[in-house]
Amino acid sequence: MPSRPSPHQPRKTPQQQRARQTRQRILDAAARVFTEYGYAAGTTDRIAEAAKLSVGSVYQYFPNKDSILLTLTLAHIDEGIEAVRASLTAVATSPVRPEQWLPAMVGAYADLHSHNPRLHKVLFEESPRPPELLDRFHQAERDAADAVEQFLRSDPSLDLADPTRSARVVVAVIESLVHRFVSQRPDDVDSPHLTSEIVDLLVAYLRAERV
Repeated sequence: MPSRPSPHQPRKTPQQQRARQTRQRILDAAARVFTEYGYAAGTTDRIAEAAKLSVGSVYQYFPNKDSILLTLTLAHIDEGIEAVRASLTAVATSPVRPEQWLPAMVGAYADLHSHNPRLHKVLFEESPRPPELLDRFHQAERDAADAVEQFLRSDPSLDLADPTRSARVVVAVIESLVHRFVSQRPDDVDSPHLTSEIVDLLVAYLRAERV
């Protein structure tokens, strides 16, 4: 028996320019609404009003508000993937010391999340997490860890028992700390002091003597 489509999936992405513009208008309005009202009160009625469209027009593109949130969250993840890739590409000489690439990577995460901490909290803490979102998020983590692992393996100054595991630890620490500050102390997310402290923590971890 074929699997039922996820209720969170948006309608098919329109091909005509005017329809694409309307879809983006809905997404922009939804971002404003969720930022102001949060998940529970961020209704499709409010989104339609903010977009200056009828509710019926919104439903032509998205079956419910969760599908809008899924689209916003996936776009945010994709933006993060590109930001991290660009930050690492900018320092991609061999070998590269952690002191060189970690500030760029941590800064990319911090910059991405400092734009709209309230919306970020709605996307990742208040809204549902359907399987397709978790799959994309975990794939993004794996991609980042793979990139970090290449740097770790190319650096002869490091003595790591398991570069694969160390790379996963680096990514997990950056994501966890940045997300925690987004949730609890959003004003500190774009602080250079926070970036420096995360970098110092990870450099110490990577350069620790292995027994």
